[in-house]
Amino acid sequence: MAQINLARLKNCMRRARQGEKLTIGFLGGSITQDCAASVHRNCYAYRVFCWWETAFPEARFRYVNGGIGGTCSHFGAARVVTDLLMYQPDFVVVDFSVNDIENKLRRETYEGVLRRILSWPSAPAVVLLNNVYYDTGYTAQDCHNELGAWYGLPHVSVRDTICRRMLAGEYARDQLTSDGLHPSDTGHGLIAAEIIAFLEEVLERIWEPEEDALLPAPMTDNAYEHARRLTIREVSPILSGFRADTEEKGGHLDCFKNGWIGQKPGDSIRFTVEGSCIAIQYRKTVRRPALSAEVILDGDAEHPAFLDGNFSEDWGDCLYLEPILHHGRRGKHTVEITAADAQPGNLTPFYLLSLIVA
Repeated sequence: MAQINLARLKNCMRRARQGEKLTIGFLGGSITQDCAASVHRNCYAYRVFCWWETAFPEARFRYVNGGIGGTCSHFGAARVVTDLLMYQPDFVVVDFSVNDIENKLRRETYEGVLRRILSWPSAPAVVLLNNVYYDTGYTAQDCHNELGAWYGLPHVSVRDTICRRMLAGEYARDQLTSDGLHPSDTGHGLIAAEIIAFLEEVLERIWEPEEDALLPAPMTDNAYEHARRLTIREVSPILSGFRADTEEKGGHLDCFKNGWIGQKPGDSIRFTVEGSCIAIQYRKTVRRPALSAEVILDGDAEHPAFLDGNFSEDWGDCLYLEPILHHGRRGKHTVEITAADAQPGNLTPFYLLSLIVA
């Protein structure tokens, strides 16, 4: 386990002092996106960005927010380049601790996100943010921070600061969040304040020498560092009933565009992909009832996977990831998806967004 290394962050601050142009980036889920903030400028990410502008008035800053609601580090590993790294960030906050559920993938996919960021040519400084479910205390922070410590990365924990103060009676739960998860303006402000307090501590030691740590060997099997998202732009499947959605996306938050649509039972789509890990990204919709689908991997019809197009929550449609192969045989695989539903009537179409392979 490495000691926390602040060399990149100190260097970033020194460059800001010298008046350079710097890019401040954020990657995560709905809290990073700005969910439950009354306006975007009140979300924690934008407040932290504003701190950089205020603390270093001689520098010029650009802001990149790569938050997408309801998404985990598995998807993050596949989109970190297009939603964040291609903008060459100098400082990055990573936040997946409430979306990474406890499963066999989360440690490895989160490490994939961290390694891709840390090895990027712009050499960004990285801070981990651990959000929390205020009512239950659930967070993936122990898993995430173990990986962070392996790479010498600092973290800011909402469970260990704001949530603890709430439990001590300093704040009422409803002051911080209306649903037990997404922060109010007050909650976002307190999260930003914790990150800023850490940054100000580092700023006081900006001139203390520290050498950047070398990237260590992976802690996990690390299949996901170079995960790829195969969308309508990267792969040409064989369509039999499914049709390509020709409506253009309006940005990374315009999620349900440029996919493939199955409109009736029996519609199918067939991919040939290469890798040892495969997941299917599709829409679970609140517009129930919806078509679901069956997946056959490598022609194994006796062991199909099921993709339920119906979303049981009520907050909106969900970008859902269903792993169908994890550390399987490396090589070419066929993936056939067939819309199938026993329910009669007018069903919401099945919407396929991408395959994620590693």
